[in-house]
Amino acid sequence: MPPQLLLIPVLYVVQEITVRLGVLTGASHGALIRRHYGRWWALLSGAALFVACIGALVTEFAGVAGIGQLAGLPPVLTVPLVAFLLCLLCVSGGYRRVEVVGITLGLLELAFIPAAVLARPGLGALAGGLAHPLVLRHDYLQLLAANVGAVIMPWMVFYQQGAVIDKRVRASDLRAARIDTAVGSVVTQVIMVAVVVATAATVGTRHPGQSLSSIGDIADALVPFLGRRTADVLFGLGVLGAATVAALVVAIAGGWGLSEVLGWRCSLNDRLRHACWFYLACVLALGGSAAAVVAAPNLVNLSVDVQVMNAVLLPVVLGFLLALRAPRPARRAPHGRRLQVARLDDGRPSDGLRRLHRGDRPLGAPPGDPQRVGASAAGPRTVTSGLA
Repeated sequence: MPPQLLLIPVLYVVQEITVRLGVLTGASHGALIRRHYGRWWALLSGAALFVACIGALVTEFAGVAGIGQLAGLPPVLTVPLVAFLLCLLCVSGGYRRVEVVGITLGLLELAFIPAAVLARPGLGALAGGLAHPLVLRHDYLQLLAANVGAVIMPWMVFYQQGAVIDKRVRASDLRAARIDTAVGSVVTQVIMVAVVVATAATVGTRHPGQSLSSIGDIADALVPFLGRRTADVLFGLGVLGAATVAALVVAIAGGWGLSEVLGWRCSLNDRLRHACWFYLACVLALGGSAAAVVAAPNLVNLSVDVQVMNAVLLPVVLGFLLALRAPRPARRAPHGRRLQVARLDDGRPSDGLRRLHRGDRPLGAPPGDPQRVGASAAGPRTVTSGLA
């Protein structure tokens, strides 16, 4: 539990930097890497993202398969069905529609909170866990790495920066965006804590060391404490909400990231015929991962391994994120103009973010990625010297 609480400020900082990069540059993460560090570094970042997305999609569909098995439905039926519905949602066009559906599915994760309360965790055990946050055992450290990879995911950076552009967030919206980010960081980790508490107070107390290799095993272990119906409903809804919304976000993040580094047009506000390669990437990611899950032998161990892989890939993504944020020496712009230090809308120094105004429009190309024509029409009208 302590690691989940300690990750709240880390999660907030990573997401806040990502939001600022998207708002102040009008460019996506992959496009910024390609612009500043070249095609090959962009391809490296895109490859890391692709591997992380495929692994994440496999684990999310593993959760869908487990929920189907609770209801007596085979994975060969439930997984392709959910993948097909998510594909339809992706190609339907319109960021707002995708956002509303995603938030609605995500609300199902709140079912983990009453599950934790009904598990009746002991206050003494909770205090002991807070007093001893680390256990130097190999299996614990592996799960700790998996938790870090499950909270700060490589594809999260690509998705959030792309969402800022598709949502057309302006510099004047930064304060509200920071509040949203802070609330989301806290709620996310509260749900993670609820899952840990519900499991530790039940399975960890009565059957320590019990092998849990499927969603059904976890639900069955909760039955003596919550009852069959309550265990299936609460745990099932929580996992279903988490798996479906994550699969949707990961597929879109993978499509955005791949399209950004390859220069394809990519926006959920574009119609299928205008951004066909972006939508094709989303569909292939969903379909390929769903097909892999049908044959997966051990879904829980697979999920842990993928989250550990996410933690291993984090230095690549976070390294680029911090490098893009870092200040750069002033450079001479075209036509002899020099880049001037600017301040954010809240009046504070922009921490290395510099912008240049040229008359009524920014110097160079119009704001936003050229492949995000559908998203950049109302985008910010500034570019940054350290970021653009």
